[in-house]
Amino acid sequence: MSASYFAPKGGHPGQDQLLTDRAVFTDAYAVIPKGTMRDIVTSFLPFWDKTRLWVIARPLSGFAETFSQYIMEVGPGGGSDRAETDPEAEGVLFVVEGIATLTVDGKSHTLTPGGYAFLPPQSGWTLRNNSDEMLRFHWIRKAYEAVEGLDHPEVIIANEQDIAPTIMPDTDGKWATTRFVDPSDMRHDMHVTVVTFEPGAVIPFLETHVMEHGLYVLEGKAAYRLNTDWVEVEAGDYMWLRAFCPQACYAGGPGPFRYLLYKDVNRQMPLRPMGKL
Repeated sequence: MSASYFAPKGGHPGQDQLLTDRAVFTDAYAVIPKGTMRDIVTSFLPFWDKTRLWVIARPLSGFAETFSQYIMEVGPGGGSDRAETDPEAEGVLFVVEGIATLTVDGKSHTLTPGGYAFLPPQSGWTLRNNSDEMLRFHWIRKAYEAVEGLDHPEVIIANEQDIAPTIMPDTDGKWATTRFVDPSDMRHDMHVTVVTFEPGAVIPFLETHVMEHGLYVLEGKAAYRLNTDWVEVEAGDYMWLRAFCPQACYAGGPGPFRYLLYKDVNRQMPLRPMGKL
């Protein structure tokens, strides 16, 4: 079965639609359903042409503090020759619709759905939509935490469809993770992966850990446990979790339940308030 990647299209509901939806924001987590990603809540960025975006996560004091996540929508002929303006920011791009032309280190790369790029700080990358169709992709950004004695990681270009998923032990192949980065590579301080559950698969315990999460549902549906609540999620929904928010899930059917996952990794916990030495 070929992979599927949900992408929002914007628009607006009619005046006859009920207001009831699944959007919720709590002290521990937020659920941003696909139905909230409308034209009126889009943003724009300097130096990006023919482009709008949905900001679905940003550093928020007392909540998730390490990353931002955008869903970018770039029209034909659009893009940026000055994409990242923060010299300390690393980034991951993940294409869900269309074709992106990414240029970095003097080389051009074509990213199609499932396409992944890791971009270390000061990469000077540019991106263009040279096609006649709309381009939509996720852009996850984090301030890179350099460690003395470790080099910065290099650019990575890949596609999840070319990578064999890693099966979780004792799951009969029903739970797998597609990894773009070697988990033992300490140069990396964030991981972005694709997690896949077959229908009926479960996370059989309440995961409760220090890593913050962003989970964008690419395909399928599930009942997801977040803190003390069960919520139903489907393709196009986004879950945003602070550190130590308990989580588990039951995957529905009839097809796989898959999501794009961010988490912060491989660094000492800061012992001083932000900005204090």
